[in-house]
Amino acid sequence: MFYELEPEVTGGFGKNAILDSATHPPEVKFLHIELDGWLGDHLLECFPCFIVTELLANSLAQLGAVGYSLGSVEVTLSEQFRELYPGRNVPKFLWLKVNGCAGKDDFGISDENCLIVSECVFDELKKSGGLGNCDSALYEKS
Repeated sequence: MFYELEPEVTGGFGKNAILDSATHPPEVKFLHIELDGWLGDHLLECFPCFIVTELLANSLAQLGAVGYSLGSVEVTLSEQFRELYPGRNVPKFLWLKVNGCAGKDDFGISDENCLIVSECVFDELKKSGGLGNCDSALYEKS
């Protein structure tokens, strides 16, 4: 079984992000995300990108999950974040670059640009607390 996920969106691209918007979805060459809030999920989205906490990245590596690679991401906190969560620390995040086939590999992107994960990854996300604010549904491959 596979699941379609819509992770928590916590902000947007920061000023240092480098995007090529000549295509849809845009190609991201350097990922900078500015957090406006964060409810604690270990998997976040800033279309068309996903980021994961270092803790979740380590769990995925131990699972032997396929269909992704990891990259660096610059994460900054907006003034709004600092006002809402004074003194709150955020974990280290990594860019989850999805390159697998939806419905086949552990990670993939559907034709509708949604994140698709295998059941074992879905279970790991639930276990890690990565889905607290994430919408999920069974994926029906078209």
